[in-house]
Amino acid sequence: MARVILVRHGQTEWNRVERFRGRADVPLNETGIAQAEATARRLARQPKPDAVYSSPLSRALVTAQRIAEPHGLEMRTHSGLIDIDYGRWQGLTPEEVAEHWPTELDAWYSSPQTAVIPEGDNLQAVRERAMKTVQDLVRQHGDRSIILVAHTVVNRTILLGVLGLGNERFWRLAQEPCAINTFTVEYGEFTLVCLNDTCHLEDLS
Repeated sequence: MARVILVRHGQTEWNRVERFRGRADVPLNETGIAQAEATARRLARQPKPDAVYSSPLSRALVTAQRIAEPHGLEMRTHSGLIDIDYGRWQGLTPEEVAEHWPTELDAWYSSPQTAVIPEGDNLQAVRERAMKTVQDLVRQHGDRSIILVAHTVVNRTILLGVLGLGNERFWRLAQEPCAINTFTVEYGEFTLVCLNDTCHLEDLS
């Protein structure tokens, strides 16, 4: 039985002030680095994984590097874990987006499965790419444990796939910075074990 530990990266300034991040390479802030280190300490108490994979964006890379170090592993990047492409919205706040694309922004928050982001991705494309990545890596590592470090949109779409839920449920799954999620894969079937676990961050608040 394969085991996948899915982690969201730590906080960035664009998380703190809420800007659409997407493919922008926004670094972790001081809080995010502390969160990554706390996550690494938590996961260091678990059995050594077979591999640690990360989105190629630095906020995920640094988080994954911290997690890999106690296990003596070299973190690997995987393009399939990169964040959603927010197109014309990238770098803007929701308020700024609303000035130019109010209808599209309303769809993003009210019916995300229908949302059209100007020059960007849609949720189904992200989900298909992310789930293929999970399935490929599980096949590659067999009945072993792997850690994946990605982004809130990517993680939510993976978790929707694990639970067999539609993209309309996107906003019904919480994904806090450095949240830990765990699921198993056996005979192609997913079982969710842990969702949005942030207890390792309690001493940081």
